[in-house]
Amino acid sequence: MGTLVGKEAPDFNTSAVVSNKIVNGYSLSQHRGKYVILFFYPLNFTFVCPTELHAFQEKLGEFVKRNAQIIGCSVDSSYSHHAWLNTPKNKGGIEGVEYPLISDLTKSITTDYQLLVPDAGIAYRGLFLIDKQGKVRHQVVNDLPIGRSVEEALRTLDALIHFEQYGEVCPANWQEGKRGMKATQEGLKEYFTK
Repeated sequence: MGTLVGKEAPDFNTSAVVSNKIVNGYSLSQHRGKYVILFFYPLNFTFVCPTELHAFQEKLGEFVKRNAQIIGCSVDSSYSHHAWLNTPKNKGGIEGVEYPLISDLTKSITTDYQLLVPDAGIAYRGLFLIDKQGKVRHQVVNDLPIGRSVEEALRTLDALIHFEQYGEVCPANWQEGKRGMKATQEGLKEYFTK
């Protein structure tokens, strides 16, 4: 498993469930000009996965405000995604999730993003922050039993936006509304003396 940070995000053309309808020809490149949070999860109808999908839904408005598209991906079919989207939360479903879910039945997308679990045929819990030009700016990969932090995905997006707007880097534990710093020795000195 390697890093894709700094590289162009692999494009895809696949089926997806969008607005509770199955569509063909869904691609990453159709979102150029927007930030994209592309996250992978192992399988539909499992246990940690619905908690993550609902957590992204709960913060969807925050991502939309930042011109970011959330996209979920697993090796399940679009038909399975559709069934899961129409299953109530209290029965293990993800009813109410509004962002697109893409299908990777061939495992080519999972392979391109270097997330395929050897001998299991499913994806690790990978997350990629892709900038408006299609470049990967952040990635994180969790093992199967470890759910990810949606708050951290939002914080990282905010850090990228801050850098792009102000040219300031964001130090450890930076949060929106906090000051950044200039990427110089003087900027570091100033950061620690204020």
